[in-house]
Order: sequence, then C-alpha cells, then structure tokens
Amino acid sequence: MTKAAANLTEDGILQSAKRTVATERRALEALERAFDNGLAEPFIRAVETISNIAGRVIVTGVGKSGHIGVKVAATLASTGTPAFFVHAAEANHGDLGMIGTTDVVIALSKGGESAELRNIIAYTRRFSIPLVSLTCSEQSSLAKASDIVLLLPNEEEACPHGLAPTTSTLMQLAMGDALAIALLETRGFSARDFHVFHPGGKLGASLSHVADIMHIGDRVPLVAKGTPLPEAISTLSRKHFGCVGILDDDGRLCGIITEGDLARNLARNLAELVVDDIMTRTPKTVKPTVLATAALAMLNQNNIGALIVVDEDNKPVGLVHFHDLLRIGVA
Repeated sequence: MTKAAANLTEDGILQSAKRTVATERRALEALERAFDNGLAEPFIRAVETISNIAGRVIVTGVGKSGHIGVKVAATLASTGTPAFFVHAAEANHGDLGMIGTTDVVIALSKGGESAELRNIIAYTRRFSIPLVSLTCSEQSSLAKASDIVLLLPNEEEACPHGLAPTTSTLMQLAMGDALAIALLETRGFSARDFHVFHPGGKLGASLSHVADIMHIGDRVPLVAKGTPLPEAISTLSRKHFGCVGILDDDGRLCGIITEGDLARNLARNLAELVVDDIMTRTPKTVKPTVLATAALAMLNQNNIGALIVVDEDNKPVGLVHFHDLLRIGVA
C-alpha cells in the first residue's frame, strides 16, 4: 500500500467514489448529447444493417474493451439478435473461421489502434463483411476502415491518471445496450420471446405464463350448479386446492366455493344446502396468457390462494394455485 493510500481517510474514500460516479455520469450525458450532434445517423444505419443481415453479430475487442464486448454480445443474444464474442487475438490464430460472409462485425476499441484488430479488420474488408466500430478516435485505423463509425465522446477517464479504462468502457457498454434495445424494439421482441432465452432462475419464472403452470383436466375442482353441498365439499377435499368452481348449464363459471365460504356458513345445516346457496357469484379469474407474476399479484391483492383459469367464453380451462408460483420461484 502506498503512503498516499495509507493516509486516505474515510471521507477521502467517499469523495473518491463520488468523483468517479460524477465523472462517469458526465460521460453518459455527453454520449446522450452526441445523438443530437452526429451520432444519430450512424446509429440508425447500424441498427438497420444488423436487422437486415442473414447471419450473426460478431463482437470483438481486446483488453477492457474485450470484456465489455463479451457482455454486449450476451445482451444481443438474449434479446433476439444472434451474437457471440470473438477475441481479436484468438481471431489471428484460427477463430477468423467463425466469421461468415453473412455476418456483421462490431469492433470495440477506444483508440482504434489495437494491433490485434488489424487482421480481423482486413478479413472484413476482404470478404465485404459489414464492420461497425465503437471508438473515441475518428481518425484511427479502425474508424477509417469501418463501414459505420459509432463515435463515442472522448471524455476523461475516472482514473486520476487517465490510464485505466473507466468512462470509455462505460460508454461502450451503454452504446451496446442502446443497440440491443433498439434492435429488440425494432423486431417487436416480446416478453414471451424473452422467456425462450431465459428459461431458468427467477427471471425465467417471472416470464412464465399461467398456461405454463396451471392444472388442467380432472385436476380442476368443478361441479355443476345445483349440486348438493356435501358433494361439492367432497370434491373440494379430494382436489386439495381449497376451492371448487361452479358451472352453469352452458359450462361457464358462475361461482366458486372456498374453505372460507364453508367456515362462514357452519351455523347452517350444510347437508340441506346446494352450492347455489353459499357460492360467491363473482369469482376472481385469470386468462391463460397472463404472466405468472400478474397472477401472483391478483392472489396477493385479493388475499386468496387460487385462481380459476378461464377462456374467452368464461369456461374453465385450468387452475393456478399459490403453491405453483412458489414451486417455479415467482413467489
């Protein structure tokens, strides 16, 4: 530890953190302004070019730019734009074969003069592969060779020595995200599409639809209107969902009886009643296309444990229970 570091007070540490955040915030603000000062046209062309290719997006870079490139490629791939990262140094040792003539290459380099990029630049020129560059240097070899230059503001690095890539890599990251989201919205990429690429974990669970997890067929507790209450109680008990749906003569849901309804009517002679006598006539329902997270919100808002799933004609097609949402990790 240097003497200066050893003498840094707690206040000095906090001031350093705030200074870094402020410096990087200014860089992002400069990037935002750049869209009104020459960046809009190449950005639109980049989105259009990527949207129209038959192949994939190949992201490349070295050093810190390479690390950002890995994330940019991952974000593109997860939002519907097929992409992967090729390290510029590895490209010089055989990985150029991963790049096809129907692909587009996005190269990240602050200065645009990284020696490792030369061969991959030459390869794109030889086979007429579109080359998009993210750089701070308009006069660099990379920029001059590119079909599209996304020129980033040359803002000061947060590093006090101006050496460690900080604000420059943050702007690369922001530009990568901007491309990914613009492409997502251009394609009309939906939450259901997103779920295809994110089936695991809490994110995948939150993107599940009710149709993906609901109980169907004989598992759904249903009885007809006019059914003696003891028979309905038997169905409720066997199905273990704490409720039973009531159907009218056309097979539509016209009511529901829950364990709470039974408890509220214990003073009555239940053996002499039919379901119509105690059922709730406006049951809470959900459509199969609703997200699991929305179903959970309905359960919480209404303080209930299950929802009957109905189609457009209000006919039951399934049931989703709070435990199902727990099982997949939504709750």
